[in-house]
Amino acid sequence: MRKGNSKDRPKDELEEHPENAISAYGPARSTVTAAPLSADELRKIDAYWRASLYLCLGMLYLKDNPLLREPLKLEHTKPRLLGHWGSDAGQSFTYTHFNRLINKYDLNAIFISGPGHGAPAVLSQAYLEGTYSEIYPDKTQDVAGMQRFFKQFSFPGGIGSHATPETPGSIHEGGELGYSVSHAYGTVYDNPDLITLVMVGDGESETGPLATSWHSNKFLNPIGDGAVLPVLHLNGYKINNPTVLARISHEELEALFIGYGYTPYFVEGSEYESMHQAMAATLESCVLEIRRIQDEARRSGKPSRPRWPMIILRSPKGWTGPREVDGHYLEGFWRAHQIP
Repeated sequence: MRKGNSKDRPKDELEEHPENAISAYGPARSTVTAAPLSADELRKIDAYWRASLYLCLGMLYLKDNPLLREPLKLEHTKPRLLGHWGSDAGQSFTYTHFNRLINKYDLNAIFISGPGHGAPAVLSQAYLEGTYSEIYPDKTQDVAGMQRFFKQFSFPGGIGSHATPETPGSIHEGGELGYSVSHAYGTVYDNPDLITLVMVGDGESETGPLATSWHSNKFLNPIGDGAVLPVLHLNGYKINNPTVLARISHEELEALFIGYGYTPYFVEGSEYESMHQAMAATLESCVLEIRRIQDEARRSGKPSRPRWPMIILRSPKGWTGPREVDGHYLEGFWRAHQIP
């Protein structure tokens, strides 16, 4: 589904927008403006992300012919398509960039998927890492194993369409929305070396438990506790309606999270190369800021309530998919939420 050639994209999606725009399209707009990735790193990260997205689509659609080595036929697809595509690209994008920092800084870290209905994102990453094949030896990293990996997703006798307990490392299913931030903070209390990145859906953020749990940072002690790095994913739509936080002004959104006690860092746009550079720079800045806060508190021995960093990632719903299908909007619209 991903169109790698920007010439294929409508002109308005490639135009630059003001820094305070609420559009999910165009070159990246970000609080941190560095470009830390070399050309080789950029190529590898983009390829890894694309591989993850291919696995996501394979889980959603295919039961056979996993590498499309023969022309696609109806019998290769699942008779009933179940699952969610809309948040997969944004979650996989964030997971891929967080992996770079885990390797660079040898972090003790976990990833919690709030929009757990976007399970293909985390499942694809577990498969690429090799973790999935370690836990499930029949899901090997070859054609036969990939076929079994694809077929089992949301299929009778297989696995569920959320980050269920069968998902390696999952402590949060995400099917019942609203508890991701609470669970994330629960992992880091009395766990001083852990950084938990929690992906928060903009539809999920409208639930009562989630809206309240932003205040959990007020109970975090930088001396004896770890840190939570929330990534609020503004893709604009829940299952069939616009989301509130994606529609308010840039200034109001920033003020809201400053009021919650965070320092929000924005990464917004749809153009792949600039978004990779923006996310790489922003995530790294946040990790270094977390380390600075902790080191300062632990050296002085004085507990404080710092303003912890968070990221607001704005990207299109169903990012990387076709903008229109049969005259109907898909990417950037509610139709991309489940199965396009």
